Amino acid sequence: MTEFWNSDTTEASWNGLQRLSKEIDFVLIGGWATYLYTKLQKSKDIDIVADYNSLRVLEDTYRLSKNDRLCKYEIKLERYDIDIYLPGYSVLTVPPKDILHNHHTSIEGFNVATAEALLALKLGAASDRGNSIKGQKDKIDILGILFYARPDLQKLKAMLAAYGKPQYLELLQSTLAGFNLDSLNYLNLNQNSFSKLKKRHLEELRSI
Repeated sequence: MTEFWNSDTTEASWNGLQRLSKEIDFVLIGGWATYLYTKLQKSKDIDIVADYNSLRVLEDTYRLSKNDRLCKYEIKLERYDIDIYLPGYSVLTVPPKDILHNHHTSIEGFNVATAEALLALKLGAASDRGNSIKGQKDKIDILGILFYARPDLQKLKAMLAAYGKPQYLELLQSTLAGFNLDSLNYLNLNQNSFSKLKKRHLEELRSI
């Protein structure tokens, strides 16, 4: 299977994630959360939702910077970044407070956003990033979650409606319908298997 990011970078990031999990409590979102569900593409950066107690612990260990434009805190390391999203400050499709309290589960010892919340977050990221390199990775992750994590699409629909983003269901359909077949290796699929999954999921999305 083709790797989207350089393997040395993803290995460093994974090791960093394991260290971080021993230092603070958090809910994992982003690419590494997607990987834990799908075992497809590893991530370059680490994205977490944490509370202010965890942020204070990080301030004692790392050099933190505040990104007011993107409403997050950042730790910039040599090979990868750690992005920290906080209740009452960060703006995500699913609010950080709700992720911390309601929308997470456990996978391989990590607290991870539920499949529905993760898909909603990825749709929000894809909407913001467009056709950038990270936007292309978002589209791969979106379909990876859809095909391999098996989110409840009725729950997803209700979640998007509750948070004022019902149009993201259309974005999900267009991402699936217009996916670049040159990127199928990132999903570990051939054209025939992808076509079957595409047809089934489009039918389900149109019926909910």
